[in-house]
Amino acid sequence: MPVPVARGACLAALVVCLAACSPSLDWRDVRPDGTALKLQFPCRPDRQQRTLKLAGVPVRLSLQACSAGGRTWGLGVADVGDPARVEAALGELRAAAAANVGAPVPALEPLSLPGATPHAGAGRARLQGRAPDGTPVHMELAFFARGTLVFQASALGSSPAAEPVQIFFGALGFET
Repeated sequence: MPVPVARGACLAALVVCLAACSPSLDWRDVRPDGTALKLQFPCRPDRQQRTLKLAGVPVRLSLQACSAGGRTWGLGVADVGDPARVEAALGELRAAAAANVGAPVPALEPLSLPGATPHAGAGRARLQGRAPDGTPVHMELAFFARGTLVFQASALGSSPAAEPVQIFFGALGFET
């Protein structure tokens, strides 16, 4: 009788070990429709669209987002239709992100993104704020443009997570 119990215990231990080794982040390539952008999400993103005002005109914002590894990962894309509106739109996206977590508008850090159109309002940012329920949150962001398309990539969680955030932002790029 001890042999079947031991075999069962070994099988149970193996299942626990295999479950512990399974990754919580399942990275996949994503290419948003109508753009040359390529990036990786750690989960299958859901798609949503809404209309909002950017740079004084109503635009359709396409959003892809998912949650994995204790974070919400997202990418927003909007076409502002006129190159003269891009700079203002990038600034408004940054201000809106800060307002969403009750943080001051962040300073930008440099962002090197081959294929992106250079703009003073493009860059990386980090925010410390609060979720609607009052819990502290950490948000990492990238703002950039290509032509009249403006982009906002974000990773929101309770604390910084260096490796997954680096993978997410490091995979951003435009196909040539």
